[in-house]
Amino acid sequence: MGIALNQVSYTYQAGTPFESPALFEVDLDIKDGSYTALIGHTGSGKSTILQLLNGLLVPSQGSVQIDDVTITAKSVNKDIKQVRKKVGLVFQFAESQVFDETVLKDVAFGPQNFGVSREDAEALAREKLKLVGISEDLFERSPFELSGGQMRRVAIAGILAMEPNILVLDEPTAGLDPAGRKELMAIFRELHRSGMTIVLVTHLMDDVANFADTVYVLDKGRLVKSGSPAQVFQDVDFMEEIQLGVPKITKFAQELANKGMSFPHYPITIEEFKEMLYG
Repeated sequence: MGIALNQVSYTYQAGTPFESPALFEVDLDIKDGSYTALIGHTGSGKSTILQLLNGLLVPSQGSVQIDDVTITAKSVNKDIKQVRKKVGLVFQFAESQVFDETVLKDVAFGPQNFGVSREDAEALAREKLKLVGISEDLFERSPFELSGGQMRRVAIAGILAMEPNILVLDEPTAGLDPAGRKELMAIFRELHRSGMTIVLVTHLMDDVANFADTVYVLDKGRLVKSGSPAQVFQDVDFMEEIQLGVPKITKFAQELANKGMSFPHYPITIEEFKEMLYG
């Protein structure tokens, strides 16, 4: 069934002198098996939506439908606990979620918290740690002895060990070097190919072009554009106006077009650009 936000609004500290509206009547659909990107400038509402998807927040108005669970302003924690197993949320700088004394125990903690036996939870932990590229010789090490990049992988393995249907990623490659970023994005691509629904928040438009099949653009708490990346990135001027920009190759193609070169449409990946040039 996927996820649907229906006329969702959210206000932080509602009813106090400090209330701050963050979302205004947002409608969006995240289909099962899709790779959906949410993009927007700081303060656009992206992180609020991510927390709504995981049940960490409930909407002030409207509803969030996650498979057969409907979350409204009246929902209470016991009603939405199951959502947190279905929807795995990887926060920005996920390594801050690591806490246990060994890597294996840390990753096995989540499944055990949902009633999985220790033996089965550790088996899951081993499987997911290998999936994210953590070698077995590190399983009994303290996670705090690892590099920042390794700690992030451990944190992601901990989310995957919960076996979610949907993986929600908030700037998952922030602070990583280019090689580490590439490796992590390749892992998410393989998870998507295996059937997992991916929701990505990122400020890297090239990642949106290379990985996502659907993109929602947010600005000041409102949904202002949606479609495939190829559709959304054609409007270069609009994307620059809201301070997001477009993939580098798309901007380059626009500059070439301004100098007289003809394109059937602006390419959004280097592969597409090469295909237009050389056929």
